[in-house]
Amino acid sequence: MNILEILNKRGFIENKTHQKELEDYINQGPAVCYIGFDPTASSLHVGSLVPIMALAHFQRCGNQPIALVGGGTGLIGDPSGKTEIRKLLTKEKIKENSAGLKKQLSKFIDFTDDKALLLNNEEWLTDLKYIDFLRDIGRHFSINRMIKAESYKSRLDSEDGLNFIEFNYMLLQSYDFLKLFESHNCKIQMGGSDQWGNIVAGIELIRRMRQKNSFGITFPLLVTSNGKKMGKTESGTVWLDASRTSPYQYYQFWINTDDRDIKRFMALFTFLPMEEIEKIEGCADSQLNEAKAVLAYETTKIAHGKEEADKAFFAASGIFGEKIIPKSFFPSSGIPRETKETSDSLPTSLIDKKTFQKGLPVFKLFCVAGLTMSGGEAKRLIKQGGAYINGNRITDIQYIATTTDIENNSLLLRAGKKRYHKIIIGPNSG
Repeated sequence: MNILEILNKRGFIENKTHQKELEDYINQGPAVCYIGFDPTASSLHVGSLVPIMALAHFQRCGNQPIALVGGGTGLIGDPSGKTEIRKLLTKEKIKENSAGLKKQLSKFIDFTDDKALLLNNEEWLTDLKYIDFLRDIGRHFSINRMIKAESYKSRLDSEDGLNFIEFNYMLLQSYDFLKLFESHNCKIQMGGSDQWGNIVAGIELIRRMRQKNSFGITFPLLVTSNGKKMGKTESGTVWLDASRTSPYQYYQFWINTDDRDIKRFMALFTFLPMEEIEKIEGCADSQLNEAKAVLAYETTKIAHGKEEADKAFFAASGIFGEKIIPKSFFPSSGIPRETKETSDSLPTSLIDKKTFQKGLPVFKLFCVAGLTMSGGEAKRLIKQGGAYINGNRITDIQYIATTTDIENNSLLLRAGKKRYHKIIIGPNSG
């Protein structure tokens, strides 16, 4: 199968331009495509995985992907999908965030020997001469057509409206496509469905200025089956940066996938063959839990490496019980098939034994562990029945944790159903 067939079968494609010409271009191969990534933070998050995985599949089919970090456009802010004005970032912050994005993208895409390119539009946007840009590029854009684009239309109808800086964003993104077309023969731009207007504008600019065809592909904006935005949880955003969301927490995010989303997420966020993924349709409930473990393992391995995925798998087995996955179940998966209890991947803190000999109020312990932000929040958690030590529910807000709570030189704290923290008991200091 070519890349279009793969992306379509795995659920990546919502819309595309010039289908026949696009297929001809792909079949001639190798093709060059790009996706832009906004450096609004130093880390990407789970909501960015659809475009990242699309580029990875594109490369695996022998094509050349370009990941374009928006170091220049990030200074403006994309109004697409936003109902209010974005906060403008400093050049220093944009540079810092761009460096973080480059590091993360390298885990999904191989940039060695120009197999893929990692570019930053700061290189050509920050030195543009305004009058020349308006004469050469701006004259090809119709304001009447621009304001009909969904990204602009929704903002024009909002209370804040659309400011002039953001209005320029479509021109700059179109210019990016033109530059990559000219410098790297890039003929495909991909992005979320909210980017359709910007992508089509770039295609039109190339046609007007170079009399050549180029193409666009958009992805569906992803929400879970219960209507939540992908990558958002009760505890906040699920980041790809291990210092923000630990590999164990990342693994747990995928373990908690709704049964209705397993097949779809397997197709989008792993490289497992579709022949194996299709078999989920006939799985019993117990097998669905095993499928979630495979999904969590594979996604964690891609984002954080095999070692961290193994740790997370065995840590979860140590807490929730051993999960032995038969070799016949998703045989292409690298998930461990043997048992091994460990919780090395759990978030941990070291507290000396003397503290527990004196006694430590449990609400303070949950604050120290970072499971709550304040003593008041910890007390509410206890009152609501959501605080546990070593699997035992704590119901008294005055409860004092002592050495009698220590098991195997540690305490396992739990907040709610899914958040864990391990306290390691160290030797007395001083």
